[in-house]
Amino acid sequence: MSRNTTIVFSVIALHVAVLWAMQVGLLRRVAEAVVPAEILVEIMAPPAPPAPEPKPQPQPKVQVKAPTPKPAIPTPTPAVAPQPAPAPLAIAPSANTPAPSAAAPAAVSAATASANTGSTTNAPPAPPAPPKVELPSSDADYLNNPRPQYPALSKRLQEQGKVVVRVLIGTDGQASQASVKVSSGFERLDQAALNTVLKWRYVPGKRGGVPEAMWFDVPVNWVLQ
Repeated sequence: MSRNTTIVFSVIALHVAVLWAMQVGLLRRVAEAVVPAEILVEIMAPPAPPAPEPKPQPQPKVQVKAPTPKPAIPTPTPAVAPQPAPAPLAIAPSANTPAPSAAAPAAVSAATASANTGSTTNAPPAPPAPPKVELPSSDADYLNNPRPQYPALSKRLQEQGKVVVRVLIGTDGQASQASVKVSSGFERLDQAALNTVLKWRYVPGKRGGVPEAMWFDVPVNWVLQ
């Protein structure tokens, strides 16, 4: 039994040693195989993407101002010195030259006076005076104009007032047209004054002594006494 036990233990030990050797060899191979794989993974890693190129910044426009033209400098003109005028030569009067007479200034003054007189006579004449105007009249005694008749109804009603009648007097002293210019406030009194004035005779108006048809205002006062 002991021999068999020894053989069994020997076989078991041999198997254990083989197994252990195999396990150790496999582990090494696995380690060798794993390490290069890690290195290969690191080597085969994709490269990092390239950094984007910076875009060119737009340069600001520079305004170029046109050069300001310089004012032209005038060329100085050389001043020319004035030449002195030659002095007049004094000529001695000869014996045949007549001496200036004192009548020359008198002749010049006479000519000036005649010129002044001529300028006064050439002045435009003054405008003539306007002709005298004489207005017509109804107050002349020789006309014998009757007094206006007071309307009976106006007397009863105590109507009073002043009427101004505008009359056109012809050159013969007759009234051709008439109208009430200022009313008395009562139609009866106005109409009575108008009829009376149209029947009167007048001294015709004159312009420059010549008879002329003119308008004339005739007042008629209606007053109860």
